[in-house]
Amino acid sequence: MGLLASLAVVVGALLAGGGIFAATNWMIQLNTGSSAEGQSGTVSNLTITAVASPAASNLLYPGGNGDVVVTISNSNPYPVTVTALQLPTNTTYATGYTTSALSVTQTGCIASTPSDVIWNFSTATSGSSHTLTSALTVNASGQANNPLTVTFTNDVSMTAAVPAACVNTYFSMPSLTGVTATGGAATPTTSPATDSWTS
Repeated sequence: MGLLASLAVVVGALLAGGGIFAATNWMIQLNTGSSAEGQSGTVSNLTITAVASPAASNLLYPGGNGDVVVTISNSNPYPVTVTALQLPTNTTYATGYTTSALSVTQTGCIASTPSDVIWNFSTATSGSSHTLTSALTVNASGQANNPLTVTFTNDVSMTAAVPAACVNTYFSMPSLTGVTATGGAATPTTSPATDSWTS
């Protein structure tokens, strides 16, 4: 290649580079109203279920309080923190069963007898709210420790008028009427957990 041709290539390259450099210094701004779209997730209710394991440590007796064991399941894709439970009335009684499978009722110890087993601190008003001693955070769906197993200590009450048929009986507690809970980032409670409400 001749000297002139080589010089032409070099000059051409310099001009091309200069053109690129000039183009990258052009200031580009954003049009007003430029945006993006996001979407929030749905909300699913929690499920609280009676379980036999771990077994209750504090057993019921006439005029005394005992433990109750549950699992709390969260199908939401984010943790849910429970801070209170709402109870049925103090005249809504548990049903007695012959085994922890809660499949065969205990004759003479059912809700309509009545069994005289109720949620502790329940009142004459359905839906009374009872704050937990410690908030319980249930893991997001599909993560470890879901569902959360919880023993509520001394939160079941047996009145002194309990029928004799309720000796050595397993109780399915009346359905809770609601929870106070919020969804969002939080550290899950380790399962199994122990908690209570005291008023």
